[in-house]
Amino acid sequence: MPADKIFDTNLAAKAYGNSLNIGAKAPVAKTPGDDGGVSFSDFLKNSLETSVDKIKAGEQMSAKAITGQADVTDVVQAVTEAELALQTVVALRDRLVSAYQDIMRMPI
Repeated sequence: MPADKIFDTNLAAKAYGNSLNIGAKAPVAKTPGDDGGVSFSDFLKNSLETSVDKIKAGEQMSAKAITGQADVTDVVQAVTEAELALQTVVALRDRLVSAYQDIMRMPI
């Protein structure tokens, strides 16, 4: 079957044009010296602190559930957020370790 029968070339051209418009509307990247920018280490630190706070909130909500002071819906939501935060941190750790190993394998 010919390719022009499978793909609509007008649709492809329109998608390409839209991608050009998206790039034109994108904000200009800030240089590290610009005020208001966040460094990677600050971003990582804040993200990890937020994750730890969510895990602690999940633990506290679980303790309240044991004593009967919390609603089941709130407990499930807090525990789910804590689980998601932990999975995110573990995935990030795995990616960082993998990147470090790739760098160590590079020839000098």
